[in-house]
Amino acid sequence: MTNVAVVGIQWGDEGKGKIVDWLSERTDIVVRFQGGHNAGHTLVIDGTTYKLNILPSGIVRGKISFIGNGVVLDPWAFLDEVDRLNEHGVPVTPDTLRVAENVPLVLPLHRTLERTRETGFSAIGTTGKGIGPAYEDKVARRSVRVCDLADNAVLKDKVNGLLIHHNALLRGMYQPEINKTSLIQSLQNLAPRLLLYMDVVWQKLESYHLAGKRILFEGAQGAMLDVDHGTYPFVTSSNTVAAQAATGSGIGAGNIGFVLGVCKAYTTRVGAGPFPSELKDALGAQLGERGSEFGTVTGRRRRCGWFDAVLVRQAIKIGGIKGIALTKLDVLDVFKKIKICVRYNLDGEELDYMPALISAQARLEPVYEELEGWEASTRGAQSWAQLPTRARRYVRRIEELIESPVTMLSTSPERKSTILLSDPFRD
Repeated sequence: MTNVAVVGIQWGDEGKGKIVDWLSERTDIVVRFQGGHNAGHTLVIDGTTYKLNILPSGIVRGKISFIGNGVVLDPWAFLDEVDRLNEHGVPVTPDTLRVAENVPLVLPLHRTLERTRETGFSAIGTTGKGIGPAYEDKVARRSVRVCDLADNAVLKDKVNGLLIHHNALLRGMYQPEINKTSLIQSLQNLAPRLLLYMDVVWQKLESYHLAGKRILFEGAQGAMLDVDHGTYPFVTSSNTVAAQAATGSGIGAGNIGFVLGVCKAYTTRVGAGPFPSELKDALGAQLGERGSEFGTVTGRRRRCGWFDAVLVRQAIKIGGIKGIALTKLDVLDVFKKIKICVRYNLDGEELDYMPALISAQARLEPVYEELEGWEASTRGAQSWAQLPTRARRYVRRIEELIESPVTMLSTSPERKSTILLSDPFRD
């Protein structure tokens, strides 16, 4: 038996929340290892919908959950989400949830900076939650971290250094400066409650691993939003590939185990950036309506298109994916013809990968392979035998094109509508 990392392998919104929820019943520990409250996971449990932004999905199932050092944490959003789940009868306490002591904080000034940038020429379609500026502070070595809240002298020094930089930026953007006293006071006010959740997460995970506990690592966003390997600069500010599960939690890379990539049976994207297989016509709108393609965090309508096997295959190679969970197969039930992007055309040259140059990405034209649709319901199917023959052919053709087996299939948002083809905890 092994640990499992679950990561998105498109542009996010692949349905990772449901997959993690399904797997969490068979695991002991769930770890969130990157991103912030810009990520949204939707779970449907016994007819009740839970929308999580920062908490690991396993918390809804009562699993011991961790927020690793690779995450950036908005403490106000974190505590609000904890309160909201408690109000809905889901107990979230320091006994079930621990936060790494070295997690950087997302502060109100980060939101101000990001939203100001998004109104200018450098807009890339972020969520405006302040995640990018928070990661900038992390790599610039000026972050206020969770552990800093335990020492008022350290906290004041950190805020002083932070505001020397950020108030200069705000002046340059004609924005009001941040009041140092007010910021420090607001952090001191929440510190007693937040510090209850603080822990040495890497050490806890090592102990659980040595004790033979199963650990599930939960990624946010998707591989094509990775700051290194995605469609830069239209990406998030963290590494989203499975290697970050080790760095972002403090566990050894050799202990990650099985890497499960999650992707939809078609392709979606929120915000700006290249999207070769995007459908800007009635078919794209139909995909969006059938798939309820609206962002969990922002509510923005997602751009929709046919399955891009080139993009997914690239993500699989980069991410060390051993199998995929294919979600929302049922959305394609009504289509007479279904297309798959099998390669790109760039100025007359055929490519089998997504190039890094932004101007080249914008000129990519999809080359499609067309398959017969099944025009029958797959919604709620719980076994391979229940799928129409043409739906099974579609899945098998995807496996051939992406060079990876389909491990799981999802046929509706409901947890029970899942087909397990092989066990990621044992493979």
